[in-house]
Amino acid sequence: MSETQHLLVIGAHPDDCSIKAGGIAAKYAAAGHDVTFLSVTDGSAGHHEMNRKKLAARRKRETEAVAETLGIDYDVFDIADGLLEPTLANRKKLIRYIRRVDPDLVLGPRPNDYHPDHRYTAQLVRDAAYSLIVPNIVPGTQPMESNPVIGYVADHFQKPEPFEPDVVLDVSDVEERKIDAMDCHVSQMYEWLPYTFGELENVPEGADARREWLTEEGVDHLAANTEINVADRFRAELKDRYGEDAGAAVDHAEAVEISEYGAPLTEDAAERLFFF
Repeated sequence: MSETQHLLVIGAHPDDCSIKAGGIAAKYAAAGHDVTFLSVTDGSAGHHEMNRKKLAARRKRETEAVAETLGIDYDVFDIADGLLEPTLANRKKLIRYIRRVDPDLVLGPRPNDYHPDHRYTAQLVRDAAYSLIVPNIVPGTQPMESNPVIGYVADHFQKPEPFEPDVVLDVSDVEERKIDAMDCHVSQMYEWLPYTFGELENVPEGADARREWLTEEGVDHLAANTEINVADRFRAELKDRYGEDAGAAVDHAEAVEISEYGAPLTEDAAERLFFF
């Protein structure tokens, strides 16, 4: 496939993109496609010891490390963590941004989630979707020629409806790359998230030991909020996609549910955008 695709992953916080779509991003980057991560907030609330100013600066540096690690672009909006609202001003900000990036595929959270920032990020993406092609909305930026395909990343929430994947993807061969990206988020993987789960005392000292711990314990526990591993959860879908034996052998997977607010996932679009 010679045509360059552009993937945009939108998260509410600076570690969300790496956790939920780091494998897909790594596959895109390895294939020579363009990848952009966006954190809609500055991540300044996510710590039990650091104040907002110092934490925001630290987490921005962590995103820069992710960008270098995966070979992607990473942007962070100057919206305070925990204070995101689905306002008209924020919708316009997101419309301008998405138009500038001009993605073929946008991935982000679903609107039912425990965290208001996640919910409002999802709402902002939904609210922006159709407007991306409308010239008279945010007329100062060039509208997109067509809407991108928009997908939701996997979660474990059941109400009002559970996550139902349209595509489940084997990312086992880039799992180490995903872990490398997650490892860049030191403030979250080894400090804040273990603290919130009451497991801070189990985090080892030293970069190498922490990286090994993240590989063995953190990917499926911390990153997935103790939900079942995506590959095990959607094993039947993996077997349908890759065949009985190959699907049974998948260790690490990521899943996407297509949103009806974006372009439809046609057979041609599925082949282009989910090429692995």
